Amino acid sequence: MRLILFDLDGPQRRNFYPLSLSRPIWELRCGMSTLGEKLVVATGVADVACFVPAYLEDAYRARCACPVNDASTLLDDDLLLVSGRIKPEVFEEAVFDGSTRLCRTEDDEPMMLCVAHDDLERLDTGSIEGLLSSAAQTLGTESIDLPAWRYTWELVLANPDQISADFVAAGRVGIEGTVEQPCGIRGSRDDVYIAPGATVHPMVVIDAEHGPVYLDQNVEVHPFTRIEGPCYVGPGSILLGAKCREGNSIGPVCRVGGEIEESIIQGYSSKYHDGFLGHAYVGEWVNLGALTTNSDLKNDYGQVEVILDGRKPVNTGSMKVGALIGDHTKTSIGTLLNTGAYVGAMSLIMTHGKPLGKYIPDFSWLLDGNVTKGFGKRKLYDTAKVAMSRRKQTWTDAEQAMWDAVFEITAPQRDEYIARGRRRMLKK
Repeated sequence: MRLILFDLDGPQRRNFYPLSLSRPIWELRCGMSTLGEKLVVATGVADVACFVPAYLEDAYRARCACPVNDASTLLDDDLLLVSGRIKPEVFEEAVFDGSTRLCRTEDDEPMMLCVAHDDLERLDTGSIEGLLSSAAQTLGTESIDLPAWRYTWELVLANPDQISADFVAAGRVGIEGTVEQPCGIRGSRDDVYIAPGATVHPMVVIDAEHGPVYLDQNVEVHPFTRIEGPCYVGPGSILLGAKCREGNSIGPVCRVGGEIEESIIQGYSSKYHDGFLGHAYVGEWVNLGALTTNSDLKNDYGQVEVILDGRKPVNTGSMKVGALIGDHTKTSIGTLLNTGAYVGAMSLIMTHGKPLGKYIPDFSWLLDGNVTKGFGKRKLYDTAKVAMSRRKQTWTDAEQAMWDAVFEITAPQRDEYIARGRRRMLKK
């Protein structure tokens, strides 16, 4: 059997903006791994291919080990097509029995197709869209409420429990790296794993009393850091005297200081200085300037709302939701982000001493609280090239083509906010 992960253009992708603008949904993190990695483990299928929106194809192919948007992978085998939004517990329940079937949501969104090789000749295998459409016409569909992720903040809220579950599944405990003394480990040492190449400096506290702590390969923890479990720190990341509260997943090659609580950082991002990050999801190549702080709790303890489209707020149903920050965004010193803020990708945020608005469009230059065109996207690209080179990564033509497409996709919301900003500045 071949596993086909798919993330097609549609309204559900917007629910994961700004993080899904530059990656398929299954590349998002929750716990110690990505959603896609969890699906591969849950299905037990080693032969994997994937289909993504066309504008992501070339950039994603360069960093993905499996075939991307290759129609030939829809032939010559039994197929299991799975939406990147599906939760892995689907494959632990009776809803999945391996029989030929197409499952859709009540909104007619295809979620899973299992089809035997012998049935493929009756279907259109020329494209992923054709296969799903012909399966609906030929095989019929079932409307099943499959467990699925709906919004990015659901990953943040599920993160503490998922870290604990992933730690157990990994089955690794003990100290294989270097722990310099004095160092305090609270709770059971069976809930701590320090991988080979990881270094913990003196005067560090690892508190596993309420959850496990997993420090991956080549992690470095500087003095006066406190790490509370459940917590996962990815390969090559550095904690710089951080107050690392419970429930954090920090991806590879990050620099983290200050206070961070129940947040996910995708990777290659820096929160080097003091400031608070709570119940947030931060993308890649983000730099949070000194004292950048997000609110994750309203003063009236009400449920947090997030604006994903620049207009209509979505009730998260949770009392605690912080910022959603897209790739390559930079904040200045003292930036104050609102509760449940949408901070668009490729944006440059200049503080003005007050909490910023709930929605900051992608590719924004935010000056004095107003969205402007600033010096344009080319200058943002130049900054991205420098940031990536500092981590020995390369900005490619494929990356730039992807971001050019994102610029066009996000233009309507940005143009509307730029017009508002101009009107406000003219009134002053």
